[in-house]
Order: sequence, then C-alpha cells, then structure tokens
Amino acid sequence: MTSKSAPQTSPRPQAAAQGTPLQLTLSVVGELLITLGLILLLFVAWQLWWTNLAANRIQGDTVQGLIQEFNPTTTPDSAKTAEIPAYDPANPTLTLSPSYGQAYGVVYIPRLGADYTRPLAEGVGSDVLDTLGLGHYPESQALGAYGNFALAGHRQTNGAVLDHIDQLQTGDNIYIRTAEGYYTYRVYQSQIVLPSQVEVIAPNPDQLEAPVEEATRRLLTLTSCHPRYGSTERYIVHAEFVSWQPNQAGPPAEIAPVAGS
Repeated sequence: MTSKSAPQTSPRPQAAAQGTPLQLTLSVVGELLITLGLILLLFVAWQLWWTNLAANRIQGDTVQGLIQEFNPTTTPDSAKTAEIPAYDPANPTLTLSPSYGQAYGVVYIPRLGADYTRPLAEGVGSDVLDTLGLGHYPESQALGAYGNFALAGHRQTNGAVLDHIDQLQTGDNIYIRTAEGYYTYRVYQSQIVLPSQVEVIAPNPDQLEAPVEEATRRLLTLTSCHPRYGSTERYIVHAEFVSWQPNQAGPPAEIAPVAGS
C-alpha cells in the first residue's frame, strides 16, 4: 500500500525587501525637510502675527496712558475759562529726550491711517523697537530743535509701525504730541539708501560737513527696513517743521478726532 505524500504547502511570500541605503537616506532627509518647513512656517507666523499682536496691545496701552498724562487737568467749571498761554507757532518749546527706553510722546501719521497713533520712546535698541514701536536715535537732535530729530521703526514685525512708510507723500503731515504740546512736520522727500548711509540722520543731510550749531532747519526723519520683507536697504522719509502749539490750544484739526483732547 502506497502512502500518500504529505500535502505540499505553498511557501509564504517573503516580506518586501527593505529599501536600499540611498532610499532610506532620502526618506529620512525628506521627513527632516518637511519638519523643518513646518518649523519655519510657525516661525514666520510668530514673527508676522504674534509679535504684531503683542506689540500692538502694549503700544495701544502706552498711547492711552500718555494721552491721559498730557491732557490738561481741568474741572467742568475751569474748562470753560481755561486760558491758552501765549505762544509762537514758529518757535516751539523743545521736548528734551528722557532716559533710554522711556516713552514720552505720541506719533500721528494720518496718511498711514485715520486712527494711526504710536508711542515715541528714547533709543533704537531691539528692546525698545520690539515693544514700544518708534524710537529716537539718541545721537540725533531733540524734538523741535534745529537739526534732525530721527526715528526708527519696524516695518513687518513687532507692531509693524512703519509697514507702509513708502505710501507717505510730499506734503503729508506728521504730528508728534508730548507734554510740551503738538509738533507738526511736513514730508518733503523720500529715498532708499544702504544701511551704511547713516548720513540721512545727520543734523543737515544736505550739508554733511556742517556742525549741528550751523543747522538752519528743524527736520524729522523716519527710517525703516526696505523692502517690506527684507532688510538689505533702508527707506527714508524726511520732513520739515511747520508749527507747534501747546496742549492747552488743543490738537491740529487733522488729528482732532483721535488726539483725545
């Protein structure tokens, strides 16, 4: 009697072969690049959204505090009879610079928005510009003085205080309010320069060799990065003093709706 042979079983399919070393390397590199891309996207979102959100809150609170500080203290009865002190619009009282990092003014630029208000602080370090917005170059002149009152501000991050600086046009007014009153400057020139061209904040940008004692104009200069999403150049706006008035005289008509007095 012949025995039946055991049934033959089909061999199990072998597991798919592992990838080659090159394929494994490319897979790991791809995953790392995707992770890096996500991190970069989060960083950009933080830079362009969160830093602006946080800085706008700080700057808004600072502006409101300064406006309350600058408003003349009056009662309902005294407000009716409050006298405006005699003043010369062409000869402003100077606002001397405070200690580093201190906010001491409010900047109004109607061309950048009907409700555009930003704090003015002393210094241009990142600790100042990242929180308070517009900083005064300590080596430049005082507000209202002959020479050049120069300011710096971020364009895309930390409040983006000068995001649309390139929209400023000849004839636009820039107002600054301090405890001394309202200063009006008028834009007369814009230019793009290299970061090394620091002469734009000289006492007299048109006569670089002239000392500050020989300055015959009261200038205001705004500086920010250019282009909008880069920093290879600087966007510069020059303005010249027009007039000044004390706080008791009230704000210039153009900014009256947002000046808070």
